[in-house]
Amino acid sequence: MVDIFKIKIPQLTKEEERRAYVYVPDGAEGKRYPVLYMFDGQNLFYDETASFGKSWGLLKYLEENKVPLIVAAADCNFHREDHPYGGRFSEYSPFSFEHAMIGKIQGRGQITMDWLTKEFKPYIDEHYPTLTDRKHTFIAGSSMGGLMTLYAVLEYNNYFSRGASVSPAVYFTYEEVKNMIQNVSVTGDTVLYMDAGEKEFSEKLPMYEGEWREMVYLLQEKKILLVSRIVPNGIHSEVSWEKQLPFILGTLLYELD
Repeated sequence: MVDIFKIKIPQLTKEEERRAYVYVPDGAEGKRYPVLYMFDGQNLFYDETASFGKSWGLLKYLEENKVPLIVAAADCNFHREDHPYGGRFSEYSPFSFEHAMIGKIQGRGQITMDWLTKEFKPYIDEHYPTLTDRKHTFIAGSSMGGLMTLYAVLEYNNYFSRGASVSPAVYFTYEEVKNMIQNVSVTGDTVLYMDAGEKEFSEKLPMYEGEWREMVYLLQEKKILLVSRIVPNGIHSEVSWEKQLPFILGTLLYELD
């Protein structure tokens, strides 16, 4: 089942309400589960709420495979006058940047993560049958949500033991991402799944192969337990990300007590 309810995040948008989604496995009475926090909640469960008409198909996958996991997510911010997704870029970037296609973006990723860890997570832990400790708390997202996942796993490592950074949009702020990886400290049990579609290396906002290899090397230098994949024929789209669910969830739940 997926609970859907309205929330406000006044630190980010004072008046706007947005939807939050919480998936709980059937038959959860008397049981507790690991929790996966995700970005872009509108794109996860239902095609009718998805930004481009196609979701990850996450509800179907979780139910059909009886995955013992709670998933919690909120809608992104769709609003900014000078760009349709400017609010999303701002909330889902740890760093400010300027790009010819997008304009100037004020990075408010830290505000987003502070809300998620200090307000959203406590709410989920209070109202749902979660395992609240770091070992059983994960985070995942795609594109800008993939960038935020990388940021969360590194900079909020005391909250998240595992993450899945899917097609991370590191190309806007690659130097800042590289410096973050080089300067951060994480615990040795940190697990990270990270992938990019093969065809993303030639799209409009390309993930350059040299940068990808460097990023993989730097993460391994930090002794992160890294699963890194280039997805055959993969593209920057929910159609492709849905196909990666067995790899993503398999990594997050692998050898978990």
